[in-house]
Amino acid sequence: MEADPTKRFSGRVDNYVKYRPTYPNKVLDYLRDKCNLSLASVIADVGAGTGIFTKLLLNKGYIVYAVEPNEPMLEAAVEQLSAYNNFIAVDGTADATKLARHSVDLIVCAQAFHWFSNEQTRIEFSRILAPDGKVALIWNNRLVNSDEFARAYDALLKNDSVDYNKVNHQNISDIDFKVFFKNGDYSVKRIPNSQVFDEEGLIGRAFSSSYVPPQDSDEGKAFLRLLKEVFNKYNHNGKVTFHYQTEIYLGEV
Repeated sequence: MEADPTKRFSGRVDNYVKYRPTYPNKVLDYLRDKCNLSLASVIADVGAGTGIFTKLLLNKGYIVYAVEPNEPMLEAAVEQLSAYNNFIAVDGTADATKLARHSVDLIVCAQAFHWFSNEQTRIEFSRILAPDGKVALIWNNRLVNSDEFARAYDALLKNDSVDYNKVNHQNISDIDFKVFFKNGDYSVKRIPNSQVFDEEGLIGRAFSSSYVPPQDSDEGKAFLRLLKEVFNKYNHNGKVTFHYQTEIYLGEV
């Protein structure tokens, strides 16, 4: 397993593009209203990955810097989004974005902040934000107790993945947010979200996660057998559902 978190997803880009969830349109409405966004707004999507959230912002007409240190993931974003005139790809990290001082109105981190939650990131975000600019930390939080399938899938991850318990973004706590946001002040918005998968989709979704063993490894093959057992036991008419709660933590830094 790579020690460098920026390399963890290099071999999982195809599955990431195909099977990771998008975000409800209500998330974009919330950010527009709370951050007074307009078509002139400049947004930095830090830890942009393959550009899932970036694309939603581009579709709203904002100017978007997609900051991503993982080369294969950034290449996937460029391949999908280069036709947008308002898209700028940046090979940068959360603590060294390469963006100009006070150059962005909003920073978003979608499914990413748990990889770079540190003081250096807070300093960098403060540098690139315009006065009164905000940061939105966003996750699709998979509900692990929503039904029997959800409980079985989470048990599989806990018992047979590589380091799920260590890197799970749900390890981020209120204390982390209070340290990160200015004066410990932030708001939280939660919006329902879901994905429906057949067996192929569930397999792709599982192996898009960095804590699941690589599919071509012995451990990955063993994980796949167990995953198929879970699907066979809990599917309804050949489908299973991931229920999420999309969470937005919004504040100044």
